[in-house]
Amino acid sequence: MSGDEVRQQRSPWVVGISGASGTPYAAAAIDGLLDAGEDVDLVVSRAARLTILDETGISFRDSHWREDLAALLGWKESDPRLDAVRYWAAGDFAAGPSSGSYPAKGMLVIPATAAAVAGISIGLSKDLLQRAASVTLKERRPLVLVVRETPLSSGTLEQLLSLSRSGAVILPASPGFYAGGQSVQRLVDFVAGKALDALGVSHGLLHRWSGQLGAVRLETEREAP
Repeated sequence: MSGDEVRQQRSPWVVGISGASGTPYAAAAIDGLLDAGEDVDLVVSRAARLTILDETGISFRDSHWREDLAALLGWKESDPRLDAVRYWAAGDFAAGPSSGSYPAKGMLVIPATAAAVAGISIGLSKDLLQRAASVTLKERRPLVLVVRETPLSSGTLEQLLSLSRSGAVILPASPGFYAGGQSVQRLVDFVAGKALDALGVSHGLLHRWSGQLGAVRLETEREAP
């Protein structure tokens, strides 16, 4: 491979969507990654398809993933930003992200169910999402788990601690209300923004604390039509 080919090699972030409630979190994170010019490899678990259908009415299909992802993001299917996405079926264990030699930057699981946490913690690899997460850990790449379960059992807490000790970032879906909490989308974007912060990806999803009380509220009021 020539030097030019090495420089142009695609290096995506793997985004896994598991079956917890939280479709808006996943959509906001993918939106933020693509807006930042990042490549994305997408894995949607079988359980997540049911959640997506229940929360949005969208049937996420392997053969029509671009159309369905566009609908989830609220974009047109022809949007050129979608060209940066590669979709892998959850049962495809020959997929690129299942191997440590695949040049992924890291992985974001958003939302992450307790079942996904358990499977990743013990290296179960029951599907591509869990396998890709295990690969991310063993390769010492960034792994961010946006946990969307409550309350958490002792077993799940122990598994999360084990994953944290292994290098994963545990990021509960806990929005900060100082960042414009009067809007549901602001709360969603806050969590997605914190996840992208953990990956080291620049974005404009959230209003950051400036040290001045009421600064975000005043800024939000100035932005209002």
